[in-house]
Formats: sequence, structure tokens, C-alpha cells
Amino acid sequence: MKSIILLFDPKMVEEVETSIVPRFGADLKLKLPFTNELTAELGKEDFVVTYLSDDQLKELLPLALNQEWRIALLPHPELLHGRQGFGVDSDLEDCMDQVMDTEDTERVDLLTLNGRPVFNSVVIGESLSLMTGSVANNSWKRFWKKFSYFFKLFWVARSHPYTLEANEKEKLDTAAIGMVIVQHGKSNLLSRKVFENSYINDGKLHAMILSPKSISGLFWFGLDSFFRKKGKSRLPPFAAHIKTSSLCISSEESINYSLDGALLSSKRLELEIKPKALKMVPGKYLDLEGQGSEEDIFKVRVLPRGEVRDELLKRKLPLINHATTEEFKELFSNLRSSSRTSSSYLVLMVLSTLIATLGLFGNSSPVIIGAMILAPLMAPIISLAMGVLRQDKNLIINSSKAIGWGMLLGYLCAMVITWLTPLNLSNDEIMARVRPNLLDLGIAVGSGIAGAYASAKEEIAKTLAGVAIAVALVPPLAVSGIGLGWMDWSIFQGALLLLMTNLAGMVMAAALTFLLLGFSPFRLARKGIAYSLIVVGLVSLPLFFGFMDMVREKDVISKLDGYRVEGAVLRDITVRGIKPVRLAVKIVAERSLNESQLQAIKNEIEQLLGEEVELEVTMGVTVF
Repeated sequence: MKSIILLFDPKMVEEVETSIVPRFGADLKLKLPFTNELTAELGKEDFVVTYLSDDQLKELLPLALNQEWRIALLPHPELLHGRQGFGVDSDLEDCMDQVMDTEDTERVDLLTLNGRPVFNSVVIGESLSLMTGSVANNSWKRFWKKFSYFFKLFWVARSHPYTLEANEKEKLDTAAIGMVIVQHGKSNLLSRKVFENSYINDGKLHAMILSPKSISGLFWFGLDSFFRKKGKSRLPPFAAHIKTSSLCISSEESINYSLDGALLSSKRLELEIKPKALKMVPGKYLDLEGQGSEEDIFKVRVLPRGEVRDELLKRKLPLINHATTEEFKELFSNLRSSSRTSSSYLVLMVLSTLIATLGLFGNSSPVIIGAMILAPLMAPIISLAMGVLRQDKNLIINSSKAIGWGMLLGYLCAMVITWLTPLNLSNDEIMARVRPNLLDLGIAVGSGIAGAYASAKEEIAKTLAGVAIAVALVPPLAVSGIGLGWMDWSIFQGALLLLMTNLAGMVMAAALTFLLLGFSPFRLARKGIAYSLIVVGLVSLPLFFGFMDMVREKDVISKLDGYRVEGAVLRDITVRGIKPVRLAVKIVAERSLNESQLQAIKNEIEQLLGEEVELEVTMGVTVF
């Protein structure tokens, strides 16, 4: 038989008398309404069961710890954080059954902040509420809380200075938009999967410090958090993780924080785990059996320090991340070196154009791909993009010279090979590069992005982006040179338009990529970006008409291929021209067709397309 002392919320008398007292029956020794002046002397066999809110339980715990009471928690409607932190079942009857069936209590670690107990979490920075979730009972309430915090996120996104001291051994001056500190993640909505091997009795607390360097990074993580499915949690890419038994957070500014939902302020927060401090009946969902690692964790490499920290503290988070001084110096030094015209660059340019031209004459895709791999065009183009972005005249001039000399030698090489080659008929590989359209501009943009991103990131192989850029430039350069060698202005102009489009598109895309990676402030970059957008816009006009012609060609082919007319079937449709429509058509019939039948077929095609056409017919007769 138990000896239960029931401490209850005075406002819940009716609920206590109807639902709790009858269930405990003869085991109930005493029931007391909770007051701030409560004093009680308990015997060794006495067992305290509480039906209290979060605030009331916090007032009671110092007394329970001091007198080493054995306690159990019942799910009071306002025991939100205590229920989550100690894994208490939300069903009152099931929870009372567990209390009655449990013979012994367990000793449980307790997290404290400046001497006050922490049930669930400490949140520093309101913007973190989106990431940490809500303790609202209703799923719709949690949804709307996330929704409101999502938009609030960007109004309060500002880094604040903090000094972190863990176990008096590790000390770090940094900046962050906020932090979340929990004792464990097993029974907490915060992050069941963010903190692995985390248990209430491992003697450690866990701190997640969020320090994004831009609004854009915070925005994408906010979207991910907002739409994340239940159980899909992970540490943000801009977050640090500290696991330790004690942590001191201080700042020259007042630190506004939330302790289990209560808003407080202080310049110094001392968090400490009190091992095995609380004797209690563990909640149904509280994991006491797991064995976490006893080693401390101090993963803080992503946190800003020194100059980066000082820059973040000067203003609100920038829209995009600004590259560090070290990153910028290294990249800029490499780009200056790459912008110079060297003998090796010119030799590789000649060789790649030579191979590409021979591959075009041979109508061989593998040979053309080999020329693309050899092409050295990535370096000066990316250097030109950075020069345009930062309005660096020397970088623009040097890069333009390198590109100009390379293209000139490429043209001369292609023309000489054309004069020496007794071939003067275009083939599929050549014709594929004389009618550019908006799709080609898309390829150029993708190549520019790849080149800039690979140049800014050391871990990415530069050759991959080099291939992407060579794909967009070397073949049209060679085709344009072939057109000059043949004195065929239609081939020359078409390939030259593709070449200029790709060059302008890549420079624009690479410059925008560098801007988004933070290698230039917008105020400095806007002039160069505006010029590049204007150039791309002007070049895009003929590309748009080329794209519409391609769409029209595909529409004509889809309407006519396999069409039956006058007992014949139309096959192998080729569009020779759009204005007027000129078609090469293979007509398959059971017998030869005379002129009047061919005219009837032409008339029906014109009626189907809604305009006059010129027909080039190839006959095919089916023999049974």
C-alpha cells in the first residue's frame, strides 16, 4: 500500500475530486492545495504526486530537491514543458495507473539555468521558434505558430555577440542570432534526431548555436523547417553543437531568452547539469536505459570569429553571404593570374580549335568532345565575370585580351584547316551550330554558373566546369571559322551569334553567381550586372525568333509525320525553311502518283497548316 501526498492546483479542485482522488482511494494519505508558502514534513514512505502547472512545479522543485522527496507528475493542462521534458503521458488515467503500478523511483539528472530548473528548453532569440517547434497541443496551432514565426524570422534576423565557456576549458567569442539549449532530445519536440545519443541521465546538456551569415541561408532553412515532415530533423548547416555538463553564455548586451516559455533577460546565463538530483517516477516516454557518450562535444567551426564576427555585428544579416577576406584574397589572386595571356593558354587554344574543326568536318561527336575537354577558356571568362562584377578595369582588360587573342588564333586555325580540306559541304554537326535559340542561352548560363561556383569552391574539380564552358564556346568558334573559310556568310553569322550569345550569357551568369556567393557588395556590382543584362537582352532578341522558328518546325513535323492523304502516308518530314514554309517530304503509297495527285496532297497540307508551302517530294512505293 502506498502513502500518497497529492499536491494540486487550487484552481482544479473539481477535477481533482472527481478524477484523481477516487482513483487513488485508500493509498491517498493527504491532499494539499499548492501555495507559495507550502511547508511539509514527509516520512520515508511518503510519495508526492503533483497535479500542477509548469510555473507551480518550478516553485515546488527547490523544496523537493532540498528534502529529497520522491515525486511523480500528473498531466496538468498547463504542464506543457514539464510533460515534454520528463516524458509524461498526456492521458491522466494512464498516468495514474503508472504511478500506482510503480514501486520505486529513479534518480534523474536536472538541468538548471542560474539556479532555476529547466524542464524542456532554453531558447535565446525569438527567431529560433520556427526551428524549435511548438508545444501547442493542437497540430493546427503548431502550424500557425510556425507560419507566423516564418515571416517574423526576417525582421529579427540580426546577430548578437556572445561569449561561450564550456566547463571552464573552452572559451569562444562569437556571434549568433540565437541558441537552443536542452538536456536531452529523446522526449522533446525540439530535435529527436538532431542530437543523437542524447539521454536524460548522461550528465550532459546540448546547445545548438545558430549563426547564419545571410538572410538567404536563413530563408531556405526556414522553408525547409516549415514544410519538414514529422520526424525529419537535422542540424542546420550554419549551426554549431556543444555537448557538455556546464555552459556559461555571457554578453555585454542583455540576453533576452525564454526558459520553458517564460520570457526573461540577463547578461550572464549559467547552465549546469545536476546529476541524479531528482527522485521521481520517470514518465512513460522518458528513456533512462540509453547510454550516451561521456565525451564532451565542441563542434563550433561554423561559428564566426574575429573579422567575420565583427562584420556580422555591424548591421542586420545581409541578403546574401559575404565571402571572407581570406576567401576573396585567394580567389582574386587566382583570377588575376588566370586573366593573363600565356603561351600555354594560346597553344591549348590552337590545339583545341584544330581538333574541333577536324571533328566538325568528320561529323564526329567524340572528336568534338575531346576538343572541348582540351579548351582552356574557363579561366579568362571567369576572370572577366569577376572584373565586370567589381568594375575592375585591369581585370576586364587583361581577361578580354586573353579571350580576344585566343579567339583570333582559333579563327585563323579553323580558316587554314578549311582552306586545306577539300570538303565544302556542311553536315549535321556544323548545321547544329548555325541556328542558335534560347535553349543555347540556357546552356551558356548553366556553364557560367558552373565555372564561377567551381572557381569559388576548392573542393570542386575545376575541369568539370571547364568542360561545361568549352561545350558552349569551342564548337561555334570553329564553325564560325569554317564559314569564313568557305565565305559562307549564313554559316559564319549563325555560328558567330551563338558564340557571342554564349560568351555574354556565361559572363552574366558567372557574375551573378559570384554576387550570390558574396564576393561583391551589390552597390559595387549593380553597374556591371546592368551592362551584362543589357548585352544579353540585345543578343537574346534574334535567339527568341530562332526559338519560335524551332517551335514552329516541331509543330509542322508533328502535324504531318504519319499523316494520310490521298491514299498515301507522309514520312521523314524535314523543314527547309519557315518563311515561306519549305518542306522535304517522303510520300509512301501503293503506286506512283501523278502530278494532279501530288498537287492534291500539296493543297491538303496547305489547308492543314493554314499557309502556302513549297514541297520537295521523294516517292516511295510499297510492294506486296
